[in-house]
Amino acid sequence: MPNSILGIHPLQNRVDPFGQLISTTARGAWMGNRGLIHNAAQQIVRPFKLKAWITCQIRFGDRHRVVMSPNRYTELFFLDEATAFSAGHRPCAECRRQDYNRFKMAWINGNPGFGFDPKTPVTKIDEIIHRERIDDRGKKLTHIERLETLPIGCFFEYNARPFVVKQPNLIAAWTAFGYEAPIRMASGIAVQVLTPSSLVNMVRAGYTPQMAN
Repeated sequence: MPNSILGIHPLQNRVDPFGQLISTTARGAWMGNRGLIHNAAQQIVRPFKLKAWITCQIRFGDRHRVVMSPNRYTELFFLDEATAFSAGHRPCAECRRQDYNRFKMAWINGNPGFGFDPKTPVTKIDEIIHRERIDDRGKKLTHIERLETLPIGCFFEYNARPFVVKQPNLIAAWTAFGYEAPIRMASGIAVQVLTPSSLVNMVRAGYTPQMAN
């Protein structure tokens, strides 16, 4: 039964494409974390604890957790992987090893200017993504690109709302419950891109993010 019917306010643990933590009864396809960021009352008290922001499987082996348990990392949830990348999260190396390997190679290939290779610790990649996603005040960072150059699965801001490139020449507005009907995108306009620039390059290098319908 939905929490709203029970009169219980949903936890603030859903991540939107801006990287903000929101409260919603909508369910997510992925889990993730930024470390321990809640208190004993299950309230968010900080935006992150770790620079390694990861995206995990909802179910992994026989592990079972009570969401927002005291002194345990804070479980966060995402509509889809494209949303997680827009927020600045990347695949977990444990529960998503195959996706993590694909991510790391595509990130390295898409960002040759850093001079990284397969032996480079992922902590170095996490440092770069962290610098791209928020500033020193915790505000979301964006960069400007021409809309028609953005690959499928990348987010941008339009009229203060997050949109994703859904298909070639089609964009769709994000909601916590899924995407609105795709619309044809205009060409020749510059947009504020929400997906961190190195992750956009990763998508260009061949990593296709999972997207909800």
